[in-house]
Amino acid sequence: MSVLRTPRRAAAVLLLAAVTLYAAPARPAAAGEPGWTAEPASGAAATVRPYFYLAGAAGTVLEDRLTLANTSDQERTITLRGADAAGSWISFGAAATVKVPPRTRAVVPFTLTVPPASPPGDHPAAVIATEGGREVALRVHLRVGGPALAALTVEDVAVRGRGPAAVIAYTLVNRGNVALAPEVRIRAEGFLGEVSDPPRGRALPVELLPGRRMELTEPWPGAPALDRVRVTLTVTAPGGARAVGTGSRWLVPGGPAGRAGAGLLGLGAATAAALYLVRGRRAVPGRGPAPDAPDVPPAAGPTPPAPHHELTGAAR
Repeated sequence: MSVLRTPRRAAAVLLLAAVTLYAAPARPAAAGEPGWTAEPASGAAATVRPYFYLAGAAGTVLEDRLTLANTSDQERTITLRGADAAGSWISFGAAATVKVPPRTRAVVPFTLTVPPASPPGDHPAAVIATEGGREVALRVHLRVGGPALAALTVEDVAVRGRGPAAVIAYTLVNRGNVALAPEVRIRAEGFLGEVSDPPRGRALPVELLPGRRMELTEPWPGAPALDRVRVTLTVTAPGGARAVGTGSRWLVPGGPAGRAGAGLLGLGAATAAALYLVRGRRAVPGRGPAPDAPDVPPAAGPTPPAPHHELTGAAR
């Protein structure tokens, strides 16, 4: 989309072309339909856009257009506003409230003024259209020019549930300034032997915006019934972002059998640790186990005092 060089020109565009109307297909609204729609206006190639995309340097004024379609037989009064972190940068001017006649479309221009001190990277924003208690949110993908940093962390990794209902829970945090499309790979290890890994790496059906935290779970239907497991998550995203997180937990069956199994496992681990400590204490490097020290009877009579040497500095 074009860039308006000055706010004065942007205001002129809004005043001269606040609402452009043209006939929509004469199709009465079916029962249950909301009666109106809102979407980004099609470009020169008449392509459908799922969201607005705007890019520019700090201090510039960007413009785009919104299409409102009234498919009902009555006039609709729709109010428009900006929302989310950069929503206050969006202005509809005199077209913040639009009256759309029956079976008509209105093309409404708006501007987005990027403050001069805006940091580079992606900034979340949205356009909200409201009428009659119904609200439609359209995403605005705004990128401010400058160095891009893709960075994330994996936190709070934990295994929850048992058996086929087990899941791996974790939190992703976007530490950079660009939106991320992460992909996760999971590796599992067991204390008692090999365990089946959770489903292999896959792209997550989410978009992680800068500064956002997202709690996610991955199913693990093949989790062992009785073992101490350790899971390692490796998350990557385009742009060079990579993070690793780990978590561990004892998995035991429920009921008395599970508690008995956990007790036996704990006893076995304690026994193994005790044997290891005893062997390490008795072992002497290079000489094998130390022999038992012979019994030495105590010396008769009082112990004579140790000889005392006077510190004179003279050679002896």
